[in-house]
Amino acid sequence: MAYNKKDGENIPDIVTDTLDLFDRYSSKRDVWAQQAKEDKEFRLGKQWSKEQRKVLESRGQAPIVINRIHPAVESAKAMLTANRPSFRAAPREDSDNKVAQVMSALLTYMYDISDGRTVIRQAVDDYYVMGVGFINVYQDPMMDKGKGEVCFHDVDPLDVYVDPNSRHRFFDDAENIIISKLFTKDQAKKVWPMYSKAIDNASDEGGNRVDWNAPDTGREDDGQVQFPEDVGRLDNQNYIRGYERYYKVDVTEYRTFEKFSGKEELLSEDDYLEYSDRPAYSIQGQIIADAGKAKALYTQLLQQRQQIVMQKAQELAFSGSYSEEQAVALAEEEVPQIEFVEVTYAELIATGQIDIVKITCKKVKQCVIMGNTKLYERILPLEHYPIVPIMNVHTRTPYPMSDVRIVKPLQEYINKTRSLIIAHATTSTNTKILVPEGSVDMKDFEEKWAQPGVAIPYDPTDGAPMPVQPTPLPNELYHNEQTAKNDIDHALGLYEMMMGNAQAAPQTYKATISIDEFGQRKMKSKLADIEAALTRVGQIAIPLMQQLYTTQKVFRVVQPNNSLSEYVINKKLVDDKSDEIKVINDITIGDYDVIVVAGSTLPSNRYAELEFYMDAYSKGIIDRQEVLKKTEVFDMEGVMERTDIITRLQQALQQSQEEIKRLKGDMQTRDREAVNLRKRVEVEKFKTDLGDISSKAKAAGTLYEKRLDDGLSTIKSQMRDSIKQIGSPSIGGKEAVKGEK
Repeated sequence: MAYNKKDGENIPDIVTDTLDLFDRYSSKRDVWAQQAKEDKEFRLGKQWSKEQRKVLESRGQAPIVINRIHPAVESAKAMLTANRPSFRAAPREDSDNKVAQVMSALLTYMYDISDGRTVIRQAVDDYYVMGVGFINVYQDPMMDKGKGEVCFHDVDPLDVYVDPNSRHRFFDDAENIIISKLFTKDQAKKVWPMYSKAIDNASDEGGNRVDWNAPDTGREDDGQVQFPEDVGRLDNQNYIRGYERYYKVDVTEYRTFEKFSGKEELLSEDDYLEYSDRPAYSIQGQIIADAGKAKALYTQLLQQRQQIVMQKAQELAFSGSYSEEQAVALAEEEVPQIEFVEVTYAELIATGQIDIVKITCKKVKQCVIMGNTKLYERILPLEHYPIVPIMNVHTRTPYPMSDVRIVKPLQEYINKTRSLIIAHATTSTNTKILVPEGSVDMKDFEEKWAQPGVAIPYDPTDGAPMPVQPTPLPNELYHNEQTAKNDIDHALGLYEMMMGNAQAAPQTYKATISIDEFGQRKMKSKLADIEAALTRVGQIAIPLMQQLYTTQKVFRVVQPNNSLSEYVINKKLVDDKSDEIKVINDITIGDYDVIVVAGSTLPSNRYAELEFYMDAYSKGIIDRQEVLKKTEVFDMEGVMERTDIITRLQQALQQSQEEIKRLKGDMQTRDREAVNLRKRVEVEKFKTDLGDISSKAKAAGTLYEKRLDDGLSTIKSQMRDSIKQIGSPSIGGKEAVKGEK
C-alpha cells in the first residue's frame, strides 16, 4: 500500500515497506510470470519440455521445431511499427496554437533521441509474446551535456510488479508499481553516479533477494536460446537488487487568479510560498506586478502632476496675490501626491485582489532503493504513472494474455506432426525384412542385402525372406499441418498477401486494396492498443518537459522526407520601447491534449499512395498541393516551394497578359475617342465660325437699321424745320400750294 502520513501514525520505513510489497506482489504474479516466460521461450524456439523430449527419444523420434510463431510475430511487429508515430498536441484552453505545434515537434524529438523505433519494436514484441509491453518515460539529467532530456525506454515485463488489485488498463488505480532487477554495483553507480557511496555501502538483507526471480518452465532446446538466468552470475561481481517504486500521494496545490491582470496559475505548495513573497506595486490604486512597467507609469504620472502644479502656480502668481515661490508652494499643497506603494502578493491575497483556491490532488512519487538503502525520493509532476503498459488481451488484472499463448497448442501440433513425418520417412528408407528362421545365413544376408545384383541363397523349405512395407501416413496429416500454420497466422491477424505471397493477391489493384483493407481490420485492433499507449506516453512526457525545459533550447527534427526542421523554445526577447521581456514558444505554461494520428505507424506503399492521389487529382477532387502533402516520394517541401514560385510567376504572367489586353483595348478606345474628339472640335469650330458670322450679320443689320433710322430722323427734322419757316398755311395758301404742286 501507499502510505500518506497522518498525525500520530506510526509509518513503516520506506525500505521495509517496499521490500514487503515486492515479496507480496511477486508471489501473486508467479503463475502469470511462468506462463509469460514459457510464451517467450516458445517464440524463441524453446518448445519441448524435458518429459516430451524423453518420450520422443524412446520412440526414436527427434524433437523437431518448426517455429511458425517467430516469423508471424516478426511480420506483425514489422507492420505495426513500420513508421514513426505522428504526435499531435492541441491546447486545452486559449493557449498559443503555434506553441502546440512546437510541442508536437518536441514529442517527435523525444522519440528520435530515445531511439523510439527500437523501443517501440521491443515493447510490441513483448505485447505479442508475453501479453504486455512496458514503456517508461523519464528525465535523464545527464543528457545534452548535463542540461537533461525527457526520454523513454522499454522495460522487461518480468521486471515489473504491479498491485494485484489493479483493474485499470493503464494501472491508474494501482497503489504501487515496482520495477526491480539485478545490478552489479558498478552498473548501479553508472546509472546513479551521484549516489556511488550509498551504493557501495548497500547490501541485500540476508542475500535472499539477490536472484533473477525468473520461473523455470522445464523446457529445453539444446542450449540454443540463452536467458539472463541461464547465463548466471559472475563470481567476481557484487550483485545487488534495485527497486524503483512508484506510488501516489496527496499533494496540495493552489490555483491563483489575479483580478488586476487576469492571469491564472497552478502552483505547488513550495511555489505558493515563493508566490506569496513576490513584490507588486500599487500606483493610484492600480496594481502592477512588473517593476519596469510600474516605474514607467510612476514617472509618467509624476510628469503629469508637475505640469499641473506649474500651471496652477502660474495662475496664482498672475492674480498678484502671491509671489512666485508662494504660488509654487501653494500649488504643491493643493495638487494631490502620486500614491506609490510596494506590496507583496500575500497582501494582495488578504485584500481580495488575488483569489486562491486550495486543491488536494494525487501526484506520483518515485522512490529508488538499492538493496536495503534508499537513494532518493521525489514527487513527479504527473497524475499518471510513468510506466505505460501496452496491454494485449486485458483480463481486468495486471496479468494479460498473449497471442502466443493462444497459438501454442497449434505450434505443438506442428512440431509433433513434423517429428512423426520425419520419423516415418527415416523408417521407410530403412526397409525391414521378415526372414524365416534357418532359411538364410543371417551374417551373409546382412552383408549382401544392400549390394545390387547379388544372389542370396536361402532354404525354400523354411520360406523366403519378405520385405515389409511401412504403413503410409494419411494425406490428411499433411493437410492438417498446413492448416495449423495458417491458423497461427490468422490468430495473429496475418494472411498470405500481407506476408508477401504474390500468388494470394488478386490481379487487379482495386481488389488488392479492398482485400488488404479488410485483412487489416484485426491488425488495426492491435494498432489501437499501441496508439492508446503512445498517446499516454505523450501525455506523461509533456509535464516532464515543462518541468525540465525552462530555459532556451534549440532542437532539430528530421522530417519524413529527410529534411531538417529547427525549433527554438523559451526564447527571451526584450522590447526596446517598454523593456518588457517576452518569451517566444514558452512551453512551461499551458495544458495540452495529445493524440497519435491513427495509422501513422503502419507501412505505406508510397507509389500506390501517389497513384491513388493522382487519380483523385485527375478527377478534380483535390488539388496538386494536396497530392504533394500526402506522399513522401518526393521532396515535398522543396517541390511545394518551387510549385508556389512557378504558380506565382504564372499568375503574374497571366495578370500581365490581361493588363496588356486591357491596355490595348484602352488604346483602341482612346483612338476612337480621339477621332470623335477631333470631329467634335471641328463641329464646335464650325459652330463658332457660324456664330461669328451670324453675329457679324446681326451687327451689320443693326448698324444698317440704325443708319436708316438716323436718315429718316434727319429727313423728318428737316421737314419740321421747313414747315416752321413757311408758317401756318391759309386757304389761299393752300390752294397756291396745291397749284404749285
